[in-house]
Amino acid sequence: MQSNVLEYLESTVKRVPDKIAFANEKEGITFEQLYNRGRAIGTFLYKQGIYKQPVVVFMKKHPNAVSAFLGALYGGNFYVPIDEEMPLFRIELILRSLNPKAVICDDVSNDIMKKTDYKCNVYMYDEIIRTSIEDDVINDIRRTAIDTDPMYIVFTSGSTGIPKGVVGCHRAVIDYIDNLSEVLKTNQETVFGNQAPLYFDACLREIYITLKFGAAAYFIPKNLFMFPLKLVEFLNEHKINTVCWVVPALTMISSFGTFDKIVPRFLHTIAFVSEVFPMKQFHIWKKTLPNAEFINLYGPTEITGVCCYFKADRDFREDEVLPIGRPFRNTDILLLGSNNKVPEKGELGEICVRGTSLTLGYYNAFDKTREVFVQNPLNESYPELIYRTGDLGKLNERGELLFVSRKDYQIKHMGHRIELGEIEVNTNRIDGIKSACCVYNRKKEKIMLFYTGNISSKEVTAELKKRLPRYMMPNYIQVLNTMPLTPNGKINRTLLQENLNKKE
Repeated sequence: MQSNVLEYLESTVKRVPDKIAFANEKEGITFEQLYNRGRAIGTFLYKQGIYKQPVVVFMKKHPNAVSAFLGALYGGNFYVPIDEEMPLFRIELILRSLNPKAVICDDVSNDIMKKTDYKCNVYMYDEIIRTSIEDDVINDIRRTAIDTDPMYIVFTSGSTGIPKGVVGCHRAVIDYIDNLSEVLKTNQETVFGNQAPLYFDACLREIYITLKFGAAAYFIPKNLFMFPLKLVEFLNEHKINTVCWVVPALTMISSFGTFDKIVPRFLHTIAFVSEVFPMKQFHIWKKTLPNAEFINLYGPTEITGVCCYFKADRDFREDEVLPIGRPFRNTDILLLGSNNKVPEKGELGEICVRGTSLTLGYYNAFDKTREVFVQNPLNESYPELIYRTGDLGKLNERGELLFVSRKDYQIKHMGHRIELGEIEVNTNRIDGIKSACCVYNRKKEKIMLFYTGNISSKEVTAELKKRLPRYMMPNYIQVLNTMPLTPNGKINRTLLQENLNKKE
């Protein structure tokens, strides 16, 4: 039985040592280079007395960063990816939370480290990969490793302003990769186009599926996601056939009429996460690539990547929402109402997850962990943890799971309970709308709608009046030149809310 993700690489390197595994627009790294550099870094860390520790990999988004991740694992540690995109203040918060004994840097990140107030051991990637590999050391480390050992920490936003470090383990990642690779039908011919930053758990799928099958993954330059024509040209140039992107990255291409000029000729698998895919934009993609497979993925960071999938293999009306489908094997989804009971079919409940997909919790934050990793209220006989996602869902008439909204997107306005997500979905159905986001100004008790597109706010209002009851109508509608996005490409609701607060 597999117990460590490094076994993916160790199997693949015997088959295709010289094949490029990861590349950007300029250079790449082979499976053999990954293997040798990873073991060299692992040897170096162990000889420095760094074992079973968080190892920060502070490098730009580059194929070399993957070998640093693997090096931390070969040394019996767990890696923590950060990069120069992060604000200096956030980097310092993460370093203080971890108190790491090792930070692996490149030239760019080393200069940034010198600007921080945090002092720790900084090791240069280009130097430590020259360490002589000691197989006895690597083998000894592996003999004591188990599959529930920590593998990585990724930091998400915290409600208190302090980032939360989610700790993932080998067992959960192995289950995730084995399941997802079946759903995506990946093999050695798969060529990924990576969109997510390496400091998000989203990149797990490209990295470890590539290692498992001897596939390939291209790190797409971030700036291309502002230029849809050049982005599709990049996909065609590198014969990228599989993408797993956030929805705004896909709708950015379709909403600008890109397919009238160029089509991604090699794409046969399009998976998407993070937001509800506006049906109008989804239909454009389906019409453009009728033979491609479209897969809706769902899952928060705390359950290791994603835990649900839906293959969109039937026709949908404009007023329908794509389901998030069903859970992966060895994962179970529970819907719990406010009374911790299973709601009736068609009624809302909080999406909760049980199974090996659960991460280990939050690093150095036991109280925060206990708030959301809780005893299954449906089981009174023995200890069984579930993760409460904070997402609201329901089953449709086919028994498929639908994501409805976040619990914190549910508001009470004019005596009515309202899902802000419902307003967004109806806005996105309007011709001329490219993207929409709805937030609630609690101080003024007003619903605020922001959108991008070539339609006036008066026209949006008129259309929404046809679709929404009066109590759900936004009190304020504003068109934006561009929708603010997080580094991972999701709509930055926090920034919109902060801007509202500043205007008060």
